[in-house]
Amino acid sequence: MAKGMGRSPKVDLESGVEDATLLILQWLGEQGVGALIRIDAERLRDGQPAWTFAASGGPLEAGMRADGASVAECMGRALLRLREAGLAVPF
Repeated sequence: MAKGMGRSPKVDLESGVEDATLLILQWLGEQGVGALIRIDAERLRDGQPAWTFAASGGPLEAGMRADGASVAECMGRALLRLREAGLAVPF
């Protein structure tokens, strides 16, 4: 898929990624990547995607962010972006 085409790859919400989130964060830290996941109560209250994943450092050339309405959606998007950035996350 070409970047900037306005299309997003589909996120697999049934993959169980929310169960592996802490393991993914630990693996990223071992690669020198600082990462976090958080929920924003204000965005949740306003009906916006409240979950955010952010990462930077290590082999990432630039920082990255992924948002989602659930942990599964957020982490699914994050994994897609990490893989696009060249990190072969073992999940």
